[in-house]
Amino acid sequence: MRAIWNGAIGFGLVNIPIKIYSATESSTLDLDMLDKKDLHNIRYKRVNEETGKEVAWENIVKGYKIEDKYIVLEDEDFEAASPEKSKIISITQFVKEADIDSALFETPYFLEPQKNGEAAYNLLLRALLKTKMGGIGSFVMREREILALIRPYDDKILMLNRMRYPEEMRSYDDLNIPTRKAAPKAAELKLAESLIKSLAKPFEPKDYTDTYNEKLLKIIKQKAKGKKVKVSAVKEPDAKASDLMAMLKASLDKGKKNAG
Repeated sequence: MRAIWNGAIGFGLVNIPIKIYSATESSTLDLDMLDKKDLHNIRYKRVNEETGKEVAWENIVKGYKIEDKYIVLEDEDFEAASPEKSKIISITQFVKEADIDSALFETPYFLEPQKNGEAAYNLLLRALLKTKMGGIGSFVMREREILALIRPYDDKILMLNRMRYPEEMRSYDDLNIPTRKAAPKAAELKLAESLIKSLAKPFEPKDYTDTYNEKLLKIIKQKAKGKKVKVSAVKEPDAKASDLMAMLKASLDKGKKNAG
């Protein structure tokens, strides 16, 4: 793995030199865009909208438009905006992870201690495990200030979870959501609770795998052999909840049969 950020965690007066690594990778198949006529690759080009000519990467700069004029930004301009946050993730508070709405969580990263940072890294890891807390801080990466939670992962490593700022969450006020006044019937609610309890068990991530890509790859191999792919007809579920009680009872019965 290649480090995508070098710096330090600021933990009180303790600085822990670390490197950041991406903790995830895409599980989707690498599909190419092709011309339907001859199956040649479609290439994306960086084109000057005025001249129509392609522009090399080394000639591309970033700019911000003010009053019909672009202000070009250099690398040092981004660093000058918040120099300390370009090198240090300062933990400003500690929280229980359960107190953070999961909708705010985004991308996970692994943290690795740099040379001479092992002891302080291990100290923070063990202290967070003991207190069952995580540290909130912010830093600058790829020209953006990132809000982050630093927490133990698998009891062996520090993980940084990139978080969304509250203002990045869109409002749902314009959506047609049922009001609390439209309460379900007591009997329906009781059956729904029973259904939830019947399906409740400890979460095991290893129980879940991406089966779509596996099946798609199987179809690709079939087509490569000249075989025709048969598409199974799927009936759209009925959106009308004409008899919730009957559907809930049928769901419970189905669960009992599967368990038996």
